Amino acid sequence: MAATPAAEPPRPDVDRLELVEVLAALGHPVRLEIVRKLASGAEASCGEVVPDLPRSSVTHHLRTLYESGVIARRPAGRRLYLALRREDLELRFPGLLALVLG
Repeated sequence: MAATPAAEPPRPDVDRLELVEVLAALGHPVRLEIVRKLASGAEASCGEVVPDLPRSSVTHHLRTLYESGVIARRPAGRRLYLALRREDLELRFPGLLALVLG
């Protein structure tokens, strides 16, 4: 029986989240749309939340969100699952997501 792949550790740790980086990541319309789709709290596959864009653009936007600490990702075979780091962001920047997501 094959083991289920573990989620990658979120990057960066909660205490290292930087407001400037988070706001920069959320400041692009495509990335904001991805975050809005993930705001329900459920983990979603990349194809469910990313708009129809060239693969290089998708890679760039997801990397930006991940490296800023806004999302976590979990590879599973050929799929990539994404989740909003809502609790971590709320802990570090209370009320930020509510303001940004409206």
